[in-house]
Amino acid sequence: MSREDPVKRHTAALVGNPNAGKSALFNALTGARQKIANYPGVTVERKAGRLALPDGDSVELIDLPGSYSFDAASPDEDVTRKVVHGEFEGEAIPEVIVLVLDASNLEQHLVFAQEVLELGRPTVVALNMIDLAERDGLTLDPDALSEALGVPVVPTVAVRRRGLEELAAAIAEAEAHADEDAHKRWHITLPERRLAAKHMARAATLSKSTRHTVENGIDRVLLNPWIGPVILFGLLFVIFQAVFAWATPFADALEGGVGAISGVVSASLPSGFVHDFLVEGVLAGVGSVVVFLPQIVILFFFILLMEASGYMARAAFLMDRLMAGVGLSGKSFIPLLSSFACAIPGIMATRSIPDPKDRLTTILVAPLMTCSARLPVYAVIIAAVIPQTTIGPGVGLQGLVLFALYIAGILGAMVVALVLRHTVTSGAASGFIMEMPRYQLPRLKDLVIGLWQRAWVFLRRAGTIIFTVTIVLWLMLSFPKAEPGESQMDASVAGMIADGLHPVLKPIGFNREMSLALVPAMAAREVAVSALATTYAVDAEDEDLAAEGVTDRIAELWSLPTALAFLAWFVFAPQCISTIAVARRETNGWKWPAFMVGYLFVLAYVFAGLTFWIATALGL
Repeated sequence: MSREDPVKRHTAALVGNPNAGKSALFNALTGARQKIANYPGVTVERKAGRLALPDGDSVELIDLPGSYSFDAASPDEDVTRKVVHGEFEGEAIPEVIVLVLDASNLEQHLVFAQEVLELGRPTVVALNMIDLAERDGLTLDPDALSEALGVPVVPTVAVRRRGLEELAAAIAEAEAHADEDAHKRWHITLPERRLAAKHMARAATLSKSTRHTVENGIDRVLLNPWIGPVILFGLLFVIFQAVFAWATPFADALEGGVGAISGVVSASLPSGFVHDFLVEGVLAGVGSVVVFLPQIVILFFFILLMEASGYMARAAFLMDRLMAGVGLSGKSFIPLLSSFACAIPGIMATRSIPDPKDRLTTILVAPLMTCSARLPVYAVIIAAVIPQTTIGPGVGLQGLVLFALYIAGILGAMVVALVLRHTVTSGAASGFIMEMPRYQLPRLKDLVIGLWQRAWVFLRRAGTIIFTVTIVLWLMLSFPKAEPGESQMDASVAGMIADGLHPVLKPIGFNREMSLALVPAMAAREVAVSALATTYAVDAEDEDLAAEGVTDRIAELWSLPTALAFLAWFVFAPQCISTIAVARRETNGWKWPAFMVGYLFVLAYVFAGLTFWIATALGL
């Protein structure tokens, strides 16, 4: 690759199985020189960047989606096949293929490697994550692997930038290693490829410790069809207990801080627009959401811990049998699991599901997973109406109720999926193949960065979406001004809206404030809390009531059946507008998002009503 042919477009593509570390390698090789777009006609992202070569030249490096075969079984794999074979119009055929293999899972990755080598293109192998293989007690011989494959093999550790210079040099010289007889050599059946992969992996492994035996023993327990689910749900139970037990001191401190700032502002500013804006709008509204940051951080701490340790993939494997019972597969579990953080990445993650009806069903039920935006709503209602008592050693009633709400969302999603798979998205469940990552101790730095990113996202939402919607609601609650003796809520524009909604929601136990809070909650779930806080602050008769937190006002004004009905509504209610927009993009139209919103509203109304009526009948 010389400078003498500037017109020629030099391209290289990163190809390999999922979880081979391609994206980390791509980021390490290209740095900030990246462009992200979509491939024409599909929603799969196209990531490309410039890779500088040792001779001063450069190539366009493309990070292709992970694939197990060119016999595409999903939209992601189809994109990889089309790019490699030059089937995308306007997309150059990669001149060099960088085949990324996971050194700690060599045998599995060598199956697809043979299919890539059959193309006969200039190819370089990046034997990635060699550090994890060494940590696991594997001593590999890259030269032996290179001889077996017939192409250069470069050991790399993308996250530590090891082997990058050697890899770039190999890419620059790759055209000299093109194998004209590759098609004859590697054109074999899948069983033959599996057998060849086994032999090559053994030949390239110089030594192996007993760590693999230990890990297999752990998996025999954690993946046991009877013991495994018990451990999984026990772990989830502990997590939700911790969300309340660990977060309470920090949440109380934040709430006290917001209250202290509100007191200072009230004492410093005279009554008027600015005073009310800060106290009733900003501090009462946005502040009521920010105090739940500790619960968000603790929840994500456990999620990140499960992901980094390798347990999350095993949880997906355990859920495969349950998913198959409702017509889905374990492939749907990862998108649904992602929806616990936010339904938007969960819906986008369905691109890896090969069966169209399987994928559509997963998109339609993803909003039933309890996203982190619901947590502030659950936390404030539970804290207001559920006693902070223990019902056993280390088991708090509030944490138990939170756990039950998450389980209700999961069970609701499974039942809806079963109904959909026998009606509008009928079809057979697809198979499920998944690699089990190695167990590893999470790095403290990675956990801290992950928690900071998620905390920042939450705070950014509080400072943008929640702030904007809360201020708009405060303005609607504040004007027109009430006459002497008249409730501000009754006189305001927001009160008129609440009056229109209340007759529809009154039969299921909702009061006017709750009815009004559902409107801004369509922008973001957490806004329901700030909407209630702002409403009660504006309608307060004196400064002392205005200074009370939303939890105290709910405890004073709501009955237990009413509060439980509100919780039931948020288990099933439709997601935010952003989620609906992503569902429209992923389904290429408004038909299915409209269907999703419709059935979720019906479920929310029915189950909120049932909860209220049953709780009232029981005398709660």
